[in-house]
Amino acid sequence: MIDYSFPIEELEYFLLIMTRISCFVFVAPFFSISSTPGRVKIGFSFFLSVIIYYATMPHVYVSGGTLLSIAIMVLREAAVGLLLGLGAYICQTIVLFAGRIADMEMGFAMANQLDPATRQDATISGVYYQYMFMLLMVLTGLYRYFVSAIAETFTLIPIGKAVFNYDKLLDSTIKFLGQYMIIGLQICLPVFCVIMLLNAILGILAKVAPQMNMFAVGIQLKVFTGLGVLFITVGLLPKLSELLFKAMQKGIVTFVEGLMDASI
Repeated sequence: MIDYSFPIEELEYFLLIMTRISCFVFVAPFFSISSTPGRVKIGFSFFLSVIIYYATMPHVYVSGGTLLSIAIMVLREAAVGLLLGLGAYICQTIVLFAGRIADMEMGFAMANQLDPATRQDATISGVYYQYMFMLLMVLTGLYRYFVSAIAETFTLIPIGKAVFNYDKLLDSTIKFLGQYMIIGLQICLPVFCVIMLLNAILGILAKVAPQMNMFAVGIQLKVFTGLGVLFITVGLLPKLSELLFKAMQKGIVTFVEGLMDASI
């Protein structure tokens, strides 16, 4: 007869693995899209947990002892997964930030819409940038990096061995937010510069021909000029996406270093 019995420690170890992975899938870009069915996310988290469960043998059990200690370990693994996914998710919001700046210059700042991917209010250019970068993420295979990164964390941060270095995490987050602003401005820089030049031209025309209604003329010129710049600069998106993807990878590595035990 086949013996289906197994130690309770094995079940605890597997559930801790699945806790970290499911929290990462819940937050990480590409996997956390709201249009993806919940069953797909759960199934992906389960099968990835099974693969990592057998890949990390032999298992080093972390004895919980009491129910409180087990609950603390579950919360710790959930926090690890959420922080690792957050490092990449913050980078995804850069494109929405860049889109808002571009739309403020183009006159589309009031034209907000509900983004079905994130279920947040986003501007027209923000949604455009987001879906273009999401397409490039699929074409470049960055989603495979996310899977390999979360799998590698079980070697760098074993189950139950996560150490929250708050000072290092805070310092890394502050530096990362500085890069957040820089990358966002680089993405919308073509639109920003062209519209700023157009505003200077409209200001000169307002002095030369004050009888013209520059408000009505300026709105139309800004819209057509902004859309034209977006169309012309499509070829720059792969270079800009490379900066964004490197920032995502750096964000994950930064949070991993902040959660690692220095003694390991």
